[in-house]
Amino acid sequence: MDDHKLRVFCTVAETKSFSKTSEIIHLTQPAVSLQIQALEEIYETKLFDRSSSTVTLTPAGEVLYRYAKEILSLYATAEKNIGDLTGLVKGSISIGASTTIGNHLLPVVVTDFKKPRPKIKVHLLVGNTKRVVELLNSGNIDLGLVEGEVARQKMSVEKLLVDELMLIVPSHHPWGKKKEISIGELSKEPFIFREGGSGTRQIIEKFFAKHGITTQDMKISIVLGSTVAIKEAVENGLGVSIVSRWAARKEIKHGTLHMLRIKEERIMRNFSLIMNKNTVSSHAAEEFLSYLKAYPFSKMFH
Repeated sequence: MDDHKLRVFCTVAETKSFSKTSEIIHLTQPAVSLQIQALEEIYETKLFDRSSSTVTLTPAGEVLYRYAKEILSLYATAEKNIGDLTGLVKGSISIGASTTIGNHLLPVVVTDFKKPRPKIKVHLLVGNTKRVVELLNSGNIDLGLVEGEVARQKMSVEKLLVDELMLIVPSHHPWGKKKEISIGELSKEPFIFREGGSGTRQIIEKFFAKHGITTQDMKISIVLGSTVAIKEAVENGLGVSIVSRWAARKEIKHGTLHMLRIKEERIMRNFSLIMNKNTVSSHAAEEFLSYLKAYPFSKMFH
């Protein structure tokens, strides 16, 4: 079914940007322009006004946008109803996930899900929470999994599970046998931070501020762009850091890192499931959703 052009068109209409659309849909900007051009040729009219700094819909574009959303929803309903009728669970699911979930939880869940359902294709897109919300709003993913707080605009937000952020140190560190450490002791130790804009970093900064410690009070040894880089740096003795307990699972198992809590307070956050309120889930997406909600996540730690 040729719904691809309509998806591209709706994404441009919603993001008001060809460059953002190319990022979201993973197409080059010229390819996005070609899809829009093809639609404009079919309808023999301009669908977007490109004269100002942003891209806006023309009156004809407004009309097409209304119908395009309906058409895409009808396609999804048709696929779901045919799936119900044939009893065949096939099709594809697109999932957007923020970094910790996308890199450390979902690969295991998706692998387990696909074993008895080889006909279902799963597309996993990993980005920060803001990008996952954009992908969901533009209809490029069926569901999103994000860390921390999300504004409930046009979407439903449901808690999937609770995450705990914990302190990691190299296993040979003087704290390598301890279960917890005070925040005062932690502020004297070389600390490795995530880059600004990361959800994990915001939570850590908020936590320290609550206990009267600013980043200026800390001995920041290095700022890194990913949890993988942070774990490597901690293993190599460049400092200690705070990460999601899911992210350091393998290293704890292999004994290269040790995990401990902060005495004053545990650092908790939610992993949430986000979906558009008014979209019809396909047969495959519904199957994945019920699988995900019943998944025994705690078994990953054993």
